[in-house]
Amino acid sequence: MIEVEHLSKIYGSTPAITDVTFSVEPGEILGFLGPNGAGKTTTMRILAGYLPATSGTAQIAGYDVHENSLAVRQRIGYLPETPPLYPEMTVEGFLHFVAQIKGIPAGDRTSKVLAAIKRCNLEEKRRVIIRKLSKGYRQRVGIAQAIVHDPPAIILDEPTVGLDPRQIIEVRNLIKSLAGTHTIILSTHILPEASMTCNRVAIINRGKIVATNTPENLMTQLTDGSGYEIEIDGEAALAKQVLQNVKGVALVESMPNAGVQNRYQLEQNRAYLRVISQPGKEPGRDIAAALLRGGFGLHEMRRVSATLEDVFLQLTTLETEVNSAAKEGEAA
Repeated sequence: MIEVEHLSKIYGSTPAITDVTFSVEPGEILGFLGPNGAGKTTTMRILAGYLPATSGTAQIAGYDVHENSLAVRQRIGYLPETPPLYPEMTVEGFLHFVAQIKGIPAGDRTSKVLAAIKRCNLEEKRRVIIRKLSKGYRQRVGIAQAIVHDPPAIILDEPTVGLDPRQIIEVRNLIKSLAGTHTIILSTHILPEASMTCNRVAIINRGKIVATNTPENLMTQLTDGSGYEIEIDGEAALAKQVLQNVKGVALVESMPNAGVQNRYQLEQNRAYLRVISQPGKEPGRDIAAALLRGGFGLHEMRRVSATLEDVFLQLTTLETEVNSAAKEGEAA
């Protein structure tokens, strides 16, 4: 349904994305993940016909985004990070307006609008002025305008940003309900969102795709699915330096105290760390030995399953370190 090959966008001498290649199968939800500034929005704007690519190709439903831009726009629904709404219009009036400008025949507009309203659970808000809606409902209206013409492909850029937990769940369930009948690209930097919503994920960092697979396969292949959570006496920064030199350790990160307090009685002078193992390695004994040699009091060490967040940090951290080392080598 969506085929992206060697897509690049350069502003002056600065590349925004470089050689981006991925595909999305019909009915699939692809999570497009990356840190801020990684190139997610640039890629989606190219797919939506808002930006021209510098090089490479992209096809949606068999039509080239550059050569057949109008045909592509007729076959996609696009929700940018800020929904394109008219705040003084009612929900129903706005969707009728969108249906008209998207070329839906006059005789079909009412049924299409009502279908979009029902699908997005907006029946109770159909006659409410948009500016009076909560952010969660405005986001629903944004999705409704993207699907009102029943496009085969939908592009959603950060659809849950700024929502509260309940609104996130509601929008997530709405997106999942669209799968199967629509092919969806979902851009986000909220990693649990991708794990619970997407069939596959593509991770982009510094304008390049660094991994594409199912969340489960990525967690297994890149982190061997395991790691350790550790509670110690001492400075987290010093402990991280010690653990990063242990054979078989892929990544060490501090655990935020806010999350730790839900499980522990937080003590002074204690640090909480998460350690991710390299694939096929079991460094638990060496981790404990290194901490004791370093004079750190070990209070707890328990095995945990890796998360998509661990994969994301590993990929983006390694990529950044490689690029930094290359620049240092050029400077030398």
